[in-house]
Order: sequence, then C-alpha cells, then structure tokens
Amino acid sequence: MQRSLLSAAVALALAALPALHVQAAPAASASAADARTQEATTQLPRGVIPSHYDISLTPDATAGSFAAKAAITINVTKATSSITLNAADLQFANATLTPAGGSSAGAQAAKVTVDAANQTATFAFAQPVKPGMYRLAMDYTGKIGTQAVGLFSLDYPDKDGKQKRALFTQFENSDARRMIPSWDEPAYKATFTLDVTAPAGQLAVSNMPAAKTETLPDGRQHVSFAATPKMSTYLLFFGMGDFERATVKSEGTEIGVIARRGAVNQADFALKSGADILRDYNDYFGVKFPLPKLDNIAGPGQSQFFGAMENWGAIFTFEYFLLLDPAISTQRDRQGIFSTAAHEMAHQWFGDLVTMRWWDDLWLNEGFASWMESRTTARLHPEWNTKLYAVGVREGAMRRDSVAATHPVVQHIETVEQANQAFDEITYSKGESVIRMLEAYVGENAWRNGVRAYMKAHAYGNTVSDDLWKQVEKAAGKPVTAIAHDFTLQPGIPLIKVGEPVCKGGNTTVTLTQEEFSRDRPDKKPLAWRVPVIAQIGNGKTANALVSGGKGSIAIPGCGAVVVNAGQTGYFRTLYAPAQFAQLAQNYASLAPIDQIGLLADVSSLGWAGLQPATDQLDLAKAAPLSADPVLWSSIAGQLAGIHERYKGDAARQRRFDAFAISRLAPVMAQIGWSARDGENSSVANLREQLIDVLGDLGDTGVIAEARRRYAAMNSDPSAVPTALRKAVLAVVASHADAATWDQLHASAKAEKNPLVRDRMYGLLAAPQDKALAQRALQLALTDEPGLTNSAAMISQVAREHPDMAFDFALANLSKINERVDASSRSRYIARLANGSSDPAMVDKLNAYAGANLAATSRGDVELAIAAIKDRVKVNGARLPEIDAWLAKNGG
Repeated sequence: MQRSLLSAAVALALAALPALHVQAAPAASASAADARTQEATTQLPRGVIPSHYDISLTPDATAGSFAAKAAITINVTKATSSITLNAADLQFANATLTPAGGSSAGAQAAKVTVDAANQTATFAFAQPVKPGMYRLAMDYTGKIGTQAVGLFSLDYPDKDGKQKRALFTQFENSDARRMIPSWDEPAYKATFTLDVTAPAGQLAVSNMPAAKTETLPDGRQHVSFAATPKMSTYLLFFGMGDFERATVKSEGTEIGVIARRGAVNQADFALKSGADILRDYNDYFGVKFPLPKLDNIAGPGQSQFFGAMENWGAIFTFEYFLLLDPAISTQRDRQGIFSTAAHEMAHQWFGDLVTMRWWDDLWLNEGFASWMESRTTARLHPEWNTKLYAVGVREGAMRRDSVAATHPVVQHIETVEQANQAFDEITYSKGESVIRMLEAYVGENAWRNGVRAYMKAHAYGNTVSDDLWKQVEKAAGKPVTAIAHDFTLQPGIPLIKVGEPVCKGGNTTVTLTQEEFSRDRPDKKPLAWRVPVIAQIGNGKTANALVSGGKGSIAIPGCGAVVVNAGQTGYFRTLYAPAQFAQLAQNYASLAPIDQIGLLADVSSLGWAGLQPATDQLDLAKAAPLSADPVLWSSIAGQLAGIHERYKGDAARQRRFDAFAISRLAPVMAQIGWSARDGENSSVANLREQLIDVLGDLGDTGVIAEARRRYAAMNSDPSAVPTALRKAVLAVVASHADAATWDQLHASAKAEKNPLVRDRMYGLLAAPQDKALAQRALQLALTDEPGLTNSAAMISQVAREHPDMAFDFALANLSKINERVDASSRSRYIARLANGSSDPAMVDKLNAYAGANLAATSRGDVELAIAAIKDRVKVNGARLPEIDAWLAKNGG
C-alpha cells in the first residue's frame, strides 16, 4: 500500500477487538499448509480453515447497497456446533452448511448471530459438525460506503459536468469483511471466484481476467472472473464504472490501465512504466509474475489512509498517483507516478505472492516495497538522481523514532485499530532504511540471492521476518540476523560518536562509540546495537566496520576530514567533535552530494536536540555553493522553511530569520529562473517548484508579486502559467489570498470539470494564511460541494497553517468529520490535525479527546502529537535564541 502524501489521517477509534491468542498446535488431519495457517495469530476460533470462496455480487450503486451470495469451502478440523468468521455491516438472510460433494444429505440450516463490536458473524447448528470438508453458503446484503473502506463509491464530474459514480474496493487491512463474510486475516489464504451483475455499458474488473461475459434479459451484464491463486482476503479487488482500458504486453503478461472514460490516455506513462518495471522485477525476484494480467485502476478523489493498493493483479491507485494530466501535472508528479507503480508492483511479490503471517510483520510488505520502489526508480531513471532522496526517507523515520512514543519495526498487533496505525513511518521508512543498510553490509548480489531464495521457498505462503533473515544470511555468510534483530525488534536510533582522528602511515583511524539519540529522553540508558559503519576521507576509498558492544574503530585510507556513514546507508546519527565538524564544514562543497545532505540532516537534528550548536546547520547553508546539487538545495530550503515555522507567532523575529533565508535561496531561484531551459535536469524542475513555494512562505516580495502577476494573466495569456508552474503559482496566490482572490479561486473550483484539477483547487481554498479565510474553508469542507473525499483533506490543509483552529473545528463537528474520513484512519485524523501546534494547552485538549473517544490501545498518534508539541515548545525556547544570536553576528 502506498501511503497517502496528502496531509492528515483520521478521527475516532473503532471498537477494539479482543486480545489475540497464541495458536494451538495444528490438528493431526491438517495439511502442512494448513498447519502454517494454524500457527499464525488469529482473532477467530480455531478448527475451521477456508480453502475457496465463490462470491456472487449484485451492486446497486445508486442505492448505495449490494446483494450477494457466498459459498465457502471449508475444512473443519475438530467437531464444533458453530462457525465464527469476520463480518462487518452485513445483514444475513439465510445460511446452510452442506458436506462437500454436493449431496444435500447432512445439510444443516444455520442460525446467524452478528457481533458488531467484534466484527464477526457466528453460524450455529442444531447438530454438531464433524471434522471434514463442507460448503458454507449464505445470502446477505451490505452497504456501499462513500469513503475508501470495503466496497465504496467515488463520484466525479465527466467532461460535460454530469455526475458519474464508480465502485471500487479497499480491503487492507481488515475490511474484506465489509463485502465478504470471511476469515479476514492474512494467514487464512484461499482461492476466490467472483461473478458480478453489472449495468449495461459499464466495465467490471477484478484480480483475474473475465472468464465469461453474458447479457441478461434485462440488459445487464453478468461477468464471471477466473479463479485467483491462493491469496489473503485483503488482496481481493472489484471495480466497476464507465471505464476505458489500455494494454501492453510485457514478458507474457498483459499490463493494463483502467481509467474513467476520456482519461485513459493520461495513463500512457504509467502503462509504459508498468511494462518496464515488470521486466525488472521478473529478473530481480527470480520468480515470474504468476497472473495472466496486471491492471492498474485509477480512482478519482483521495483518501486520508493511502494513495494506492497492491491488490494482486488489480492495483488500485488514486488518479493523482496514476494520471499525467496536461493541465496540471509536473515532473514531480511523473516521478511520483513511477515510484508508486514501482512500490505497488513490488508488492505483487513481497506481500501478495509471499505474505506476512500477521500484522506484526507488516514491514515485510511495506518496508521492502518502499526499498524496491527507491531502488527501481534510481535504476530505471538514473537521470532523476533519486538516489539522493535516501536521506529524506531516513529522516522521515528518525523524526518518529527519536521520541518515546515510537515502536519497533516488528511490533505486536492486537486489534484492527492497531493494525491500521501500523502503516506509519517506522513500518515504511525505517523498514526501507534498515534494508538499505543491510544490503550495503552484505553486498548487492548476496542480498538479491537471499531474496530470490526467500521467494522460492515461501511462494503462496506466509512468513515472519526471520524467514527472510535466514535466507539472506545463508546467501551472504554474514551475521545478518543478529544485526537485523537489533534494528527491527527494538525501537530507537543509535548515536555514533566519532573520536579524534589519528593519521599514521597514510591511514586515518578513528574510534567509534555507540550511544542512543533521543529527543525527549536525554538521560535514557542507551540500548545496544550492532551497527555497520562505512567511512571515507574526501572522495577516496571507503572502509567498513561493525560497532558492537558499544565500541569500535575504523581505519580509513588517506588523511583528512573523515566522513562517517559515507554514502548514508547507515541507520544512525553521527556526532563529530567540534574540530572535526569545523573541518567538514570547511570542505563541505567538496563532499559527495549524498554526504552533504546527510551531514546537514544530522547537524540539524543534533542541533535541535542540544548535542551541538543549533546554528551549525546555518553554517552549512552558508557554505553550500550556488553550483551545488539541486537536491542539496532542496534539503537546505526544507531546513530553512522548518526554522521559519518555529518562529510562528513572533513576527519580528520571524522576519529577521526570513531575511537570511531569502538571501540564501533567492540567488538559487534567480540562477534557475522561472522558465525551464532546454535539457535541464529534472532535479532543477523540482527545485524550481519548491523554491517558489518556500520563498512565497518566507514572504519574498519578488516571488509573491511574480506569482500574482502570472495568475492575473492566466486567462489572457496561456503561457503566463505553464503546466510546470501551475501548482506552485496557485499555491503562492492561495496562501497570500485576500477575500476577493479567495472568491475567485472558489468560483474556479466550482466551475472545474476535470476531477484532478478540481480536487487541487479545493485544496488551495484551505491554504490561506488569513485566519478568516481559513475559517471559511473549514465551513466549506463540511458541505457537499467539495465532494466527500476532499473534505478531510481540506481540513488537514488548514491545519498546516492553523493547527489549533483546525483541531477545535474538527472536534466541534466530530460526527460530520467521521462521515468524511476513512474508518481505517479515524483514530489518527484528529491527533494529526494538532500535530503542528505550539500551544502547551493543546496537550490537555488531546488527552481529553483521547479519553473520551479512543481506546487505550489506539492512542499512538495522540502520543506522537503530544510529543511533537512538547518538543517544539522546549526546543523553540532553548534553541531559537541561538539562531537569533547567530543572525545578529552574521548580518541576518
């Protein structure tokens, strides 16, 4: 699943399900495959194992409901008088249990009892059911939702402005039960056949190709899909609407894209990318993609929980991650589309073919797919220079991992809500960063050979993390498991302190001491890690060491400034002594770009934590030459924008800092210009877009005036705002809008018929710095006008500039907010609105909200928000005076 890049996540907790229990030993009659299922964690009673589902579905999109029939082939391994499976928001008409083989002898009607709190349905029988094979058949009805859980609808205007409705499913992590009564857990793998009755003229799509399509007497279509391979329930997919499909062939697999009518040509890049990625993955994994087709289905709108979902053979992707619209899409969008496809297609192996046994090991899906996404994007599009983004991925993880409210990569999951909350920076970004470190430690070939062996050993099965480490360790002949355990079974970040270098005989030796980096527990006793370290002098040869037991040393060829964590593959913070840092700062322009970015990131975090001067990051910003890599300037712009935010509420001090930040960034903007040059690097295009945005936030009068000039000329001069600049220009205009401009933007949003552009316009209405306009945006978000999937995103956008206002508004309108937020995100959304607050009083508000609305096991994001607020208050008070003094000394 691709995390949503939109702001926010979601409001109230679902009722907590019962605690998990360790699985009993498998029954003697169970097969080896069934035994593996039985060994897995489950929240359902033991003794019944599904092997196949026949599902007949008749959706009524207009009424928002569906009727269905299910016949499930099951193996009863011990006598029982009832069968319990997962079901949510389903109404049952009847149910019958029949011995396998089709004979009606021994058939029993079931009495069905629904437990809404635990999301289960229990089928009770008058006579005990003996061990054996059976078919459990039932008729039932359910709801079609308006948010992305279960079977849901998305509305959008067509090119003529007429409202259309399409249907899709989203089942991860625990929402297949909203459409199919099922053993809705990853270890209960089964095969599925689905048939659907659809309106005439609409395209129905599922994981497998249609095996048979016939026209019914009333004109509707009846579509029967081929049986799926053995897979987890959360990977089943169904979609239906006024779609078009385009295809290409890649190594025997039909690659398809499906989009609303008139938009399928905007997926040409995604289609070609899918073919290229499939060839690469077939080779990398050593197991060819096993399904006959792989579709990518575009859905209008957005979710606060995810951007795309890896359903086997039928990836679902929101349009902004799939379509390149000539009216609005940028180079950054192109890169996002490719990386999203690379992520979801990696899941077709890591997650779909081989699936984690339980949500404890979710990172096996998401961390690996994130790593493959980054690896494959850098490999197939080296011109994008995305290998430099690795530091940003690591920093996203470390921001979360440096506070007490963090958790291990492999974490114990007890409830559906905890599983929902596991889709976070630790699972994705720390998982990816740890994999990057381990691959660098064992070598690219050994890592790939281990992965190939893992795929072949566990195809169509379920695994835990140690199954992967076993194969990699065997291929590499190095102690991978011990290192992996240190970084995945305990939380936190190692801190490597670098001793004074000693140069002798043409080699430099430094001692390395391992402590722990924490932002809110400075006196915490450090945990211990075995830490792979790579070091380098200048651009010379690298040296490797494994810091174990808290101490180590490393000898590096050459003499000079030592870069520890050279190449930035290690997951740790590096702290240099003042003299060493000064030497690195003096040579900053000559460091490799990846190490420039990594040093800046470490210095910034260590400075805010008080482990070195907070102003060292400003020294590096001053030391960066105009000719530096655009990705370094992007990192500097991000750091300066973050400091600007810390001054919020103190206009005079903020203006003083902003003057310095503008003095560093404006020359870079002048150098690259507002107009793209022939043959310019894609990183330059991305930097231009970012600089316009950041300089606008900093109050650069030249950028604001130019953005307004171009916006005013849009209608009379199409060249005034080319596609590459449209998002950036409108963002500046919206941020600095007055009432008249906001009304103009609002009118444009209402008139817009292109769903991609329309969604963007409503987001802009929530971006003003002006509080009165932000309040208008909040009120607008709760109307039907923006569309139900845009409402939550608008409120989250307001929270970026006005977190306290957005939080108070959401709390005052909680019932309406819940209607507009995915159920899978409700326990997170409200807390994330408050995350940017600097008001100490918000801590009490968050605790009161959590106490009234969340289960004790669902407070993860509340604790994170509280930690962020406390950290911001503490750090701003302690460190901003250092920044003030530096500005005074350096002419800021």
